[in-house]
Amino acid sequence: MTITALDVPARTRWIDAVVWLTVYLGLLLFIPSRLILGPLGSAGAPSMLFGLGSLLLWLLSFLGAARRAAGEAQPIRIALGVFLFCVGISYALAMSNPLIPDETSPGDVALLALASWAGTLLLTHDGISDRSRLDTLVWRFAVCGGLIAVLGLFQVVTRQLWVDQLSIPGLTSSPGYGLSLRGGYPRPAGTAIHPIEYGVILAMLLPVALHVAFQHTHRPALLRWAPAAALALILPLTSSRSAYLGALIALVICLFGWTRQRRIRVIGVGAIGLLGMSILAPNFVNSIVGLFTGAGEDPSITSRTDSFALALEFIGRNPWFGRGLGTFLPKYRIFDNQYLLLLVTVGIVGTVAFLALGVTAVVTTMRLRRRLRDESSRDLALALIAAICAGFSCLFMFDAFAFPMTMGTLFLTLGLAGALRRVEDAKAGLAALLR
Repeated sequence: MTITALDVPARTRWIDAVVWLTVYLGLLLFIPSRLILGPLGSAGAPSMLFGLGSLLLWLLSFLGAARRAAGEAQPIRIALGVFLFCVGISYALAMSNPLIPDETSPGDVALLALASWAGTLLLTHDGISDRSRLDTLVWRFAVCGGLIAVLGLFQVVTRQLWVDQLSIPGLTSSPGYGLSLRGGYPRPAGTAIHPIEYGVILAMLLPVALHVAFQHTHRPALLRWAPAAALALILPLTSSRSAYLGALIALVICLFGWTRQRRIRVIGVGAIGLLGMSILAPNFVNSIVGLFTGAGEDPSITSRTDSFALALEFIGRNPWFGRGLGTFLPKYRIFDNQYLLLLVTVGIVGTVAFLALGVTAVVTTMRLRRRLRDESSRDLALALIAAICAGFSCLFMFDAFAFPMTMGTLFLTLGLAGALRRVEDAKAGLAALLR
């Protein structure tokens, strides 16, 4: 009997990956990143441990040689494998050279974190049995985004972080922290480590929430629009260049793919919102404009540009595979540019492999969208393309691998893109058999 990709859901029906991934989303987005299992140190974030469980579950359930040999090659999964292989080479080379003790442990933790994110991607990619379950996970993803957006709005209104007062038995917190300000205005952080991380996550979630709002018409209008509305309200209040850049990239991509009627409606609502902000809070609008017009005098921008000389020095020492993921410590320098840090830690080869993962996801999803006829599937493909582009673009703005919520969200989104392709290919194969 020939085994096909269509057999996989039936053979793994005892596993409901959507339920598992929903729990992961709850751990990732609702437990503050600063709360960890104390004995495990920086490797003890609940979402990270659950992601490692996802990897184990995927290995036990979906790594059947017969299934893989019979099924069609999955480009996103292959691109992930190439990146992991490059990181593995970099790690082996780093450990074969003398490292100071302070660098060894962060290198191990970085490898575990990457394994956790990879497990999330793979389980999302291969564990979703059909389109209805995929839509369920997308819906829950959007709802989670809406809830953390509401938390951010509450932080802005009350001018308190609130989550810094949260205590969970068994988890310990890093030293106290509070709500930061920029230009006198509060910068919400939700449950994230930093407002930049929070803003980037919101930017990635925005196109997914808009897809739910437009396409999940079987749900009440108020319910399906609530996540997108909350995200649209909080994003301008983040006072984060990264959030604005990510949201702009996501929206521009969506605008190109939407129908003319929807495009006009969204632009109109956006224009009304900007006009309203200009009237009700002109000083805040001026502060947003100042983030870009005064960027040349911003110490955070100066720090980023001044980092290039130091980064080039380290890149020159180990140009191809770098000095090892996680081994360049913040006490040496904070680059605030993940791609620059990747060039230092995993070299040119590893950085190109990571970029190839994002490019592969975008290109394969674009090709899938061109051959789909169902409007909801086309719109979901567009939303995922926008979210992935926003996420990978914002990595220029901060050291994202040190922020577990950002990378967990990004890798889950990559997995959703792979799951959509796999489910739609299976559906097309079934339709061909029934003709």
